[in-house]
Amino acid sequence: MKSISQKMRRDTLAFLWGNAMGKSSQRKGANGERELATILQAHGYPVERGGSLTFGGVPDLTGLPGVHCEVKRVQNLNLCAALRQASEDAQYFEDGLPCVFHRRNREGWLCTMWLDDWLQLYQAAKPEEIRERG
Repeated sequence: MKSISQKMRRDTLAFLWGNAMGKSSQRKGANGERELATILQAHGYPVERGGSLTFGGVPDLTGLPGVHCEVKRVQNLNLCAALRQASEDAQYFEDGLPCVFHRRNREGWLCTMWLDDWLQLYQAAKPEEIRERG
């Protein structure tokens, strides 16, 4: 259960962030979320966007159980800051391990996680023959 002060802090930050971002940046981010959702849906994942320009009120994408999706569609990304944001949001939303999905112009999508989180996912998903060796 989230405290009222946590919710107020998130709502205030979301308002300030929303007012600081330009319309083209907002549009690019929303388009990135739609693009990634479409790709994941094509692979059979029931992914949905959190909503139009919610600025932290809901996760960017939902529908990947055990993974909190932070989507960044920017040319220059401070990856460590983005991963910290994903970690904080994953803890806030209690929806899984933090992962930043990101891409630059004319490049493919990447996903970045903390190594400990990736190891946890891989350990749960790896084939039995690898599990016996590892």
